[in-house]
Amino acid sequence: MSVHEVEINALQGGSADLRQYLGKAVLIVNVASRCGLTPQYAGLEGLHERYAARGFTVLGVPCNQFMGQEPGTSQEIAEFCSATYGVTFPMTEKIEVNGDGRHPLYDELVTTADAEGHTGDIRWNFEKFLIAPDGTVAARFAPQAEPDSAEVVAAVEKNLPA
Repeated sequence: MSVHEVEINALQGGSADLRQYLGKAVLIVNVASRCGLTPQYAGLEGLHERYAARGFTVLGVPCNQFMGQEPGTSQEIAEFCSATYGVTFPMTEKIEVNGDGRHPLYDELVTTADAEGHTGDIRWNFEKFLIAPDGTVAARFAPQAEPDSAEVVAAVEKNLPA
């Protein structure tokens, strides 16, 4: 199965329809509003703005599995992201990324290794997966990898649609 075939809802309801990203590069990030890494929202928005016209988007995926750092409702999450960080990139419904309740989207993602060879469970908020235009997972980045780091930017640029 391709990531584009997974069914998931948008943060504000209705289908997020991941098929709309076929042919584009997508950075999928499990996000949280009350985490020490939450300021990465600014870098994610900057990356989204920088490459959106070239076939790239960030897709935020709220998750409350790490010390309850995303407790809000969909509306509260949307308001926080918009008001605090000016987020314009799309967001999905809040899901689980680990354990028995892991969403099928993350079933598709977690088999990919990061640069250190880590596969399997998501370690913390803001773990990042770069999806190539064909729907394959092109790269995985640790939560601490800043969105504007050389490694993330290089991977995004390498995977932009031709």
